[in-house]
Formats: sequence, structure tokens, C-alpha cells
Amino acid sequence: MAAPKQTEKGERRRALLVAAAAELLAESGFDAIRHRAVAERAGVPLAATTYYFSSLEDLVSAALDRLAHTELADAHDCLARRDDPAEIVLDLLLGPRSRTDGLDAVLGRFERLIGSGRRPFLAGLLRAQRVEFDALLDEALTRATGRRPGPGEVRRLTALVDGVVLTALIEADPDPRAVGRKALHEVLESLPRV
Repeated sequence: MAAPKQTEKGERRRALLVAAAAELLAESGFDAIRHRAVAERAGVPLAATTYYFSSLEDLVSAALDRLAHTELADAHDCLARRDDPAEIVLDLLLGPRSRTDGLDAVLGRFERLIGSGRRPFLAGLLRAQRVEFDALLDEALTRATGRRPGPGEVRRLTALVDGVVLTALIEADPDPRAVGRKALHEVLESLPRV
């Protein structure tokens, strides 16, 4: 089915649906994105979800893209405000909601990342987002150390923080962000500085 011609009202309605789906994704994961739930959250008729999106996969993709762009915008704002680079790295790896919502936000983030692997239609979108996230991680690490990270350094740091946080989740640590922060600070202290 061809995409409907977008009017101003149609663009607003589609944006409401994407925002509602992104909220549901952030709060409860992929399984929460259902036509009826998204329409109810957006305050629009149920038929709008199938009118503006060719499939549930299309809606899920739009929600994930919106959520990632919101998180990237938050990280850009933190960089512009000169926030602590380590906290920016944690926001990028664990999601900015992990600052305020703690364990639930971190669990949701990891569930979303792992759940993405079961949705091959998201692979291209996730690869593109990873490039943007890595560029911001590179910038935050540059600010933290005074030098550009070497080849593979961003990915190694990501793997380390992801690993210690996942272990903290397995061990039911109530503050996985604090565990990630500790590991990150240890690594940052060991990196050469300019």
C-alpha cells in the first residue's frame, strides 16, 4: 500500500502515533507496541495506525528511530552544556532515563537492545544509530581524556560497561548505573591523557 498523502493534520496525527509508540517502547518494550495501545496513547482512532503505517514493523521502526533521536539529542545537549563526560557516556550506553528511573530504565534499555536482535527489520536502523552513538561516545571520551580515542577504543569501552552492567543486572544489584560508573571511571583513569 502506498503511503497516504500527508496533510498538516495527517503529519500531526502520524507524529502523535510515533511519539506514543516511542513512549510505550521506552516504558515497556517492544511487546507494548500494539495498534490499539498506540492509538489509545495517542488519542486517535485505531484505524489511524494502519492508515499511517504499512505494518506494525513500520510503526516499531518509527518508534525506535524516534526514541534513539531523542536520546541522541539529549546527549548533544549534555555535551553542549559541558556535563561530566562520564555521565554522558553512561547516558548513551544506559539511556538518559537511567539517571532518574534507575534499575527499571536500565532493564528496559537492555531488553530493548536484546529484543532488537529478534527483529531483523531493525538491523539497518540500528547500524545507522550505532554510528551516531559511537560518534558521540568518541566526543565524550575526547573531552574526558583530552585526546581522540584510538581505533576500537569506543567499542571496547562500550563492551566493558555493557558487560559490568549486565552482570550487575544478573546479580540483582539495585543500582547498575553506579556499577557502570565505577567501571567507566577506572578505565578513564587508566587511559593516557594529553
